[in-house]
Amino acid sequence: MDKVPEYDTIITGAGPAGLFAAANIVKGRTLILEKKELPGRKLMISGTGQCNFTHNGPLNDFFTHYGDNYSFVKPALKVFTNQDAIAWFGKRGVETVTDKNGKVFPRSLRAGEILNALLTAIGERQTLIRTGTQVADISLKNGFFSIKTAHRTYTCKNLILATGGLSYPSTGSSGDGYAFAEKMGHTLVEPRPALSPVFVKDYQFASLAGVSLDNVLIRLFRENREIRNHRGDTGFTHKGLSGPGILDFSRYFRIGDTLKINLCNLEEAAFEKQFTIHASLNGKLPVLSFFKNSSMPRNLARAIIGISGISPEKPMAEISKKSRKTLTELCCSHPFVIDKIAGFSTAMATSGGISLDEVDPLTMESRLVKNLFFAGEVLDIDGDTGGYNIQAAFSTAWMAAQAINKNG
Repeated sequence: MDKVPEYDTIITGAGPAGLFAAANIVKGRTLILEKKELPGRKLMISGTGQCNFTHNGPLNDFFTHYGDNYSFVKPALKVFTNQDAIAWFGKRGVETVTDKNGKVFPRSLRAGEILNALLTAIGERQTLIRTGTQVADISLKNGFFSIKTAHRTYTCKNLILATGGLSYPSTGSSGDGYAFAEKMGHTLVEPRPALSPVFVKDYQFASLAGVSLDNVLIRLFRENREIRNHRGDTGFTHKGLSGPGILDFSRYFRIGDTLKINLCNLEEAAFEKQFTIHASLNGKLPVLSFFKNSSMPRNLARAIIGISGISPEKPMAEISKKSRKTLTELCCSHPFVIDKIAGFSTAMATSGGISLDEVDPLTMESRLVKNLFFAGEVLDIDGDTGGYNIQAAFSTAWMAAQAINKNG
């Protein structure tokens, strides 16, 4: 093998992380290898094709949107912030718009505008992107990386694995980077679907598909013990639950867990008190009348009453203490047993990946293999909905690029 590699840096994967790293490496020759025929496939479908690429919230709030692994990504988010991302694309002609929830989009609402800005920046560096090029094997020889494809072998000094996770495998995210990293001694935290809707055992709300509740409390129980809780918008589907509240919380779910959801946004004591007062003042009115001024949609209230075994026309004064208790629990702590968590073809992100203990958070360089870097979802990082995952991809890619720029 030659003493000088062909490329200073090779990046595997032309997703958000790989493209952003390439756009910001200014030292030496860089090559991107992408197995799909077009770059940026996952970027193009993000935000339903509108590309919600970051969030406009305060930086300190950002750190709360990455589950238990927020401390690893925190330095990268502080060095390359959400405002830096907006400014980076702004310098390249991308005007942005922020929706009422703080999600940031290109003003055109076209993901292609974000992709084109990245490709233009990469083109200015005369960086090559070889699409339709599947990496078959990676090895380390004589201090350089050897990347084998179907047609030839490439060599480089620096290697960035930016192959993504396992979500949306049709875009090319099929876990290739995991195997390459493991071969080089890295540990893999078991990948699981994240940002996933769930299917519910013995589901009774199929008729309410499309109904959504705002900012409800969701408590997660495992083996009859509450282990976590979360708040967020939650929606009913034909087979289970979805919405940001469920998706963001799903990184912690396991099959067989129980979600107890406060469907009425009242604590049990407050619900019972209001119910008792309403019954004493309006004893002849049917039980359904109690929900007239409730935050619960009327069709949901009717469904809950049906599940409780109470006739919706039964007068309030005739509701027994036992029935009232049942109704209270169903409204304030309704149990949903998880029968299935949507798989990687539906999940928007991957929980798990390359163990963070083996990666330097200040450079994204492997602690085990010199000049091996990671960026984006291949790492054990997953963010909430709202632009947090793409921002993490950009921030980790920036750290890797700057480390390469500094050390060559």
